[in-house]
Amino acid sequence: MTYDLIIIGGGPAGAAAAVYAARKRLQTLFITSEWGGQSVVSEQIYNWIGTTSLSGNELAENFKKHVLANAIGTENLKEAEDLGSTLLVKEGEKVISLTRTVLENSFEVTTENGEKFLAKTILITSGSGRRKLEAKNADRLEHKGLTYCASCDGPLFTGQDVAVVGGGNAGFETAAQLLAYCKSVTLLHRSESFDKADEITVDKVLKNPKMKAVKNVEILEIQGDKFVEGIVYKDRATSQETELKVSGIFVEIGQIPNTNFVKDLVPLDEIGRIKINPLNQKTLVPGIWAAGDCTDVLYHQNNIAAGDAVRALEDIYLAIHTK
Repeated sequence: MTYDLIIIGGGPAGAAAAVYAARKRLQTLFITSEWGGQSVVSEQIYNWIGTTSLSGNELAENFKKHVLANAIGTENLKEAEDLGSTLLVKEGEKVISLTRTVLENSFEVTTENGEKFLAKTILITSGSGRRKLEAKNADRLEHKGLTYCASCDGPLFTGQDVAVVGGGNAGFETAAQLLAYCKSVTLLHRSESFDKADEITVDKVLKNPKMKAVKNVEILEIQGDKFVEGIVYKDRATSQETELKVSGIFVEIGQIPNTNFVKDLVPLDEIGRIKINPLNQKTLVPGIWAAGDCTDVLYHQNNIAAGDAVRALEDIYLAIHTK
């Protein structure tokens, strides 16, 4: 059969789109290799609207429950039938390719186990992964003071000394957030200049008396037993090593979009994010929309991803029913 829509990805964008698709009674296939997106690793999330605090695992489980409550062929079959749902869910499967069919009026999705599915429209919500810090003990102390989300974890370090690794806009925006409640913020950057950040943003953040920036450094080690206690970095010009005592380290060295499976079909930007029209989430390929961290929108957050997916779904519905 040919579905009206296939949604690829089980984070906040994919889950939001699936719920809306079910309630609009689109013949939809939802495919995800896992639930929750990047937030699944967060110990506590404080900025998911409507919930004061919950863990990343709880958020992922809530996504799953909400989607399955709207899907046929699940334990929530009665509720789904009452909605007139036409949503089918395939979990634990990874999409490896997306191609246009020969007739060019539909798309073919292939999963890693060889299954193939056809759809009139596609919504890509495959998210991205944080580029990891490569330094001694970084993996061991991840989520134990070393974090990749200031919006999620920043308030936990109120009144403490922290460091930010990264000198692009994301690094300076993270520093700006942290300056609101941290005792001091030290930004560590591997290059000699901040040419990847807006000059106005850089100047404004560096004027804060609690802010310090160190350029041209290499991160060598994260110190700490059960929790972060400091960071060791080396001056790339002099090789001098410095120990900086901090309680928290916020890493902003880029993201890796999960878009490899669409690179031959959908235009991407220079870092692999899907180019979209922010008015409706359309990609440059008719019939394909995208939302969330896999896209080239300015900000990436759970709430933004969910909202963008709803916008996409509304546009998809109109496209299907007004052709």
